[in-house]
This record gives sequence, structure tokens and C-alpha cells, in this order.
Amino acid sequence: MRLRNNPNAKQMLEQHPTYVILEPHFYKNRFATLFNNDNPIHIEIGMGKGDFIINMAKQNPTINYIGIEKYDSVLVVALSKLLEQEHISNLKLICLDIAYVMEVFAENEIDQLYLNFSDPWPKKRHAKRRLTHEKYLSMYQEILSENGKIIFKTDHRSLFEFSLISMNQYNMSFLDICLDLHHSDGYEDNIETEYEKKFSKNGPIYRLEAQFIKWKGC
Repeated sequence: MRLRNNPNAKQMLEQHPTYVILEPHFYKNRFATLFNNDNPIHIEIGMGKGDFIINMAKQNPTINYIGIEKYDSVLVVALSKLLEQEHISNLKLICLDIAYVMEVFAENEIDQLYLNFSDPWPKKRHAKRRLTHEKYLSMYQEILSENGKIIFKTDHRSLFEFSLISMNQYNMSFLDICLDLHHSDGYEDNIETEYEKKFSKNGPIYRLEAQFIKWKGC
């Protein structure tokens, strides 16, 4: 999700170090010190305008959240929303290209990872750019803890099918697969992203939870 370039975005991010981690690689293997506790750490990759992760942090105060967004012009929109809330101590924001995620997070440092409405990159030649491609799965496997999960949502059927195949071939186990999130029982606690709120009326939302099998002793 890319917005029009905001020339003041970087400056605004720098003005709010309480929420924005400006040099995240300095905290590799010690992100718990930022939150001053040992609570689980959940990250959202491609957080967009922040609706999802802000609400997750508000509803789950015993979990620490980190929102990751590649573009500072988008991250600053999420920051603006965050500043409108009462202080949320269990949420931090990072401007980061996911290609460098292993430079920022240590092995087993993350307990849960969210991929919400990632760019589908529909052309076949762009498959390696999809965030559920094996090259990214290998990164997630490195930073996720032993029982860590990936939770993935999309409205793009082809991307969902690609993700199922990619994860299965990467030796992952599916804990849950839902083909119509908004019309299925058992998902009443689903927190919507801003994209989800806008486009769910156009068709089903697909969702899955997956885990790397090697951690189950297989």
C-alpha cells in the first residue's frame, strides 16, 4: 500500500521515538528490552495504515506488537492514528523492507507473524516477490519461535492458492484454513484491516494459520 510521497514523513517518524524504532537492527535479540517485559512478540509485515495492529495491541495488552511497513509515507499514516489513541505501551513501528528482516530479528525471537492482504504480484514472472514465496518462508522460519505461527489473510484467490501450495511444499502444517472468513462461524474475534473493511463486500476473504512442521518433531 503506497501513498503519495510525503516529504515530511521521515521527520515526523523521527519525532516520535516512543513508538517508532529508528535503528531496529540495534535491538536484534533484545526487542523485549523495548517493552520492558518478556511477553510474546507478534509482528505484522506490511501493516499499511495500521488499523489491524493498533486494535490488536489494544485488545491484547499482554502481547507485544511490532508493525513493519516498507514505505515511510504509509507508516506515518499509521503513526498519526496511533497518536490519536491513549498511550499504547505494547506497540512499536518499524520502517523496513522485509528483505532485511533477518538483520533485525534474531532466531526464535518472534512468536507470531501476520501477513494481511499482501501485494498479490499476479504475473507469473513476479512470483518470487510474493510474501509467501519460499524465499520469504525461509526468513520467517528463522525468526519464528518453536511454536510460532503465520496467520495470512487475502481477498486474492490466486495468491491464496499459491500460498497453500508454497507452504505445503515448504513442509508446513496448516492449523486452520478458511475460505470465507466473514461468513464462517468461529471467527467473531477477527480484527479487520482498512483494506478488508473496504473490499470484503466484493468477495470472500481467505485466511489460514500455518506452522513449520520441523518443530513438531517430524
